[in-house]
Amino acid sequence: MSMVHKAKKSMGQNFLKSKEALFKMCEAGGVEGSDIVVEIGPGKGALTEKLLERAKKVFALEMDRDLVTILEERFKEEIKNKKLEIIEGDCLDFNPDTFFKNTQYKIIANIPYNITGSIIRKFLSDVKNKPTLMALLVQKEVAERIVARDGKESILSLSVKAYATPKYIMKVHKRFFSPEPKVDSAIISINDISNKFFKEKSGEELFFRLIKTGFAHKRKVLRKNLEDLQHMEVRLPNIKEVGLPKIDEIFEKLEINPKARAEDIKFEKWIQISRLL
Repeated sequence: MSMVHKAKKSMGQNFLKSKEALFKMCEAGGVEGSDIVVEIGPGKGALTEKLLERAKKVFALEMDRDLVTILEERFKEEIKNKKLEIIEGDCLDFNPDTFFKNTQYKIIANIPYNITGSIIRKFLSDVKNKPTLMALLVQKEVAERIVARDGKESILSLSVKAYATPKYIMKVHKRFFSPEPKVDSAIISINDISNKFFKEKSGEELFFRLIKTGFAHKRKVLRKNLEDLQHMEVRLPNIKEVGLPKIDEIFEKLEINPKARAEDIKFEKWIQISRLL
């Protein structure tokens, strides 16, 4: 059967062809014989092949019917031996809570750039049965933002740190993809995934409301942005009065510079602010 497949731009398809990057992906995921791995967008199966060599079982989520056909042909034996299961459909519709129940799993994937944020949010925040680890190949700029490589936090970096520890593994040059994208990529690992900072849903909601409000107007200092929290009482009744006096009191207690901007505040301080509101 012909294995020729023209990448579909609409699906964000860029196939990885670097052996070193494939090895590093598996290494970053710490893949071993007892692991259940979910791969998002397996494409033609370059990473799938490496995962199958190491993991107990791989679930490959692919929405392109043409690629499903190629994968079914290429991994006939592994499918027959129940080492690989191909699930046709959108990864954002996949529900690990019902699919895995209490089974632990890892996510290792070269994910489509256009849904990076949605994938990370889904598996860190929206599902109950979160992966134990994620090793992802993403746009280099996004990887740098997630780990706050320049020392500046963002809504994205704080959203990941709220549930896990992100780590920058390596850059993957755009020439190692087919077709070649316009930008370089990078591998990141997201470890120690848990809900430890949020014992209750209300605390989680408050934290995300806080960071969104804090970053709402980039030119304003953080204390002025946070004034807007008081207009959101309707949705979060536990915020009563958050005028500048209350914010200044919190800043003084936590020794935060009143001229600081949202991007200057480290994750731990954001958690402390949310607990003092």
